[in-house]
Amino acid sequence: MSQAAGTLFTVSAPSGAGKTSLVRALLEAEPELQVSVSHTTRAMRPGEQDGVNYHFCDREHFSAMLGRSEFLEHAEVYGNYYGTSQRFVEEQLAADCDVILEIDWQGAQQVKRLLPDTCAIFVLPPSEQALRERLSQRGQDDAATIELRMAEAVSEMSHYVSADYLVINDVFDEALEELQAIVRCQRLRTVAQARRHMAQIADLLGAD
Repeated sequence: MSQAAGTLFTVSAPSGAGKTSLVRALLEAEPELQVSVSHTTRAMRPGEQDGVNYHFCDREHFSAMLGRSEFLEHAEVYGNYYGTSQRFVEEQLAADCDVILEIDWQGAQQVKRLLPDTCAIFVLPPSEQALRERLSQRGQDDAATIELRMAEAVSEMSHYVSADYLVINDVFDEALEELQAIVRCQRLRTVAQARRHMAQIADLLGAD
């Protein structure tokens, strides 16, 4: 991928940590951010919309896209496949847009290897009890599935060390403020500011 003008953010978390709600609120608070809608083979849940939450597709279609190397990253999670469109991400970054990917730790690591400048964020719940309560309150899974997700969460959470930033989602508003601070901090990096204000800086340096 060529040098991008925008910044790519990845947000990862175990199921039930509140990642989706945080990202949704972040997008409302930071309208300049573009979200990349992933492709997935999992079934659509109540209230979800195709093309909004995910691009829902069958395994055959997903495999065809994979064969054409159309994914920036892809992973299998709970028996379902997820992938991020490389074309969408490249086009947005090249247009000086910041892009956020809501993906699992496997995908985040794939992206980081390909694009080292990616800002990786990991979200953790405040406690095991809070995570279990959140999974139960969603009302989407039976007891056996919740136990499976709890077991998987322990393994997933151990990968927080690979992220650039760590956010503990205890008080939602505080976690959201921390996410906003990360985004704004990245936008103020010298390389980003110099690229964004190139003409202004050239004028200043050329002044008598």
